Amino acid sequence: MVMKRYPAEFKADAVVLYRSRPGATIAQIADDLGVNRETLRSWVRADDQCRGAAGSAASAAGPQAGGSVEDENAALRRRIRELEEERDILRKAARYFAGETRW
Repeated sequence: MVMKRYPAEFKADAVVLYRSRPGATIAQIADDLGVNRETLRSWVRADDQCRGAAGSAASAAGPQAGGSVEDENAALRRRIRELEEERDILRKAARYFAGETRW
C-alpha cells in the first residue's frame, strides 16, 4: 500500500474542519476529504498533543505571556457587535414586511 503525503496546511485544515463541526465524526470528515479515518484520527491526536504542550507552557509562563485572552475577548466583542447589527436589521425588516401585509 502506498503512503500518501499530505501538506501540513491540508492536515491543519482537516483538523480545523473536524473541530468546527461538533456533531460530525472523524469517519464522516475523513470520508468527505477522501483520507483514511485513522490518518485523520492521528492528525487530531497530534493536534491535541500540540495544544496540550502549548497550553501548559503558556500557563507556566503566567499572565504576561502573549495576551491571547485579551485578543480573544476583543474578537468576541467584535463578533457580538456584528451579530447585534444583524439582529437589528432583521427586526427592522420584519417590522417593515409586517406593516406591508396589513390593509
